[in-house]
Amino acid sequence: MGTKGKEIVGVDVKKLIKMLNKAYADEWLAYYQYWVGSQVAVGRMRGIIAGELMEHAQEELKHAQMLTERIITLGGSPLLKPEDLLEETNCGYDAPTDPNTRKLLEQNIKGEQCAITTYKKLLEYVEGKDPITYHLILEILEDEVEHEEDLEAILADMKAPVK
Repeated sequence: MGTKGKEIVGVDVKKLIKMLNKAYADEWLAYYQYWVGSQVAVGRMRGIIAGELMEHAQEELKHAQMLTERIITLGGSPLLKPEDLLEETNCGYDAPTDPNTRKLLEQNIKGEQCAITTYKKLLEYVEGKDPITYHLILEILEDEVEHEEDLEAILADMKAPVK
């Protein structure tokens, strides 16, 4: 990171990198959870739900890339070993052992709600102290809120009585 770039970061950079790495772990695990869920999904509205899960998977992977770039810019390194993802995660990994579409939606809504909480905490940590990270996290948070809304809408459609 450049000299002036370092000057505008008014937080403990090591702590910030740790927080970003935990979010990075969440994104990789969310990517895999969405991706594998899209592959194994069975049941009502399978095509629609599998497509939505695959779309969200790609967005989670994009978030991991965004976080990687910021971690490196701040002088850190993203988590390098897969086992570290499970160790450092905020939100964990909820394996889609029940591939029922309704269950997959519920699992992923829970994951998005955790992600929203994680990014809200990150925003609060950097607000007014690191504008670059703030805007990056805000962009990711907007996506996570949209993901939760999308999944909840599909679940509501699924629960609605057929007339």
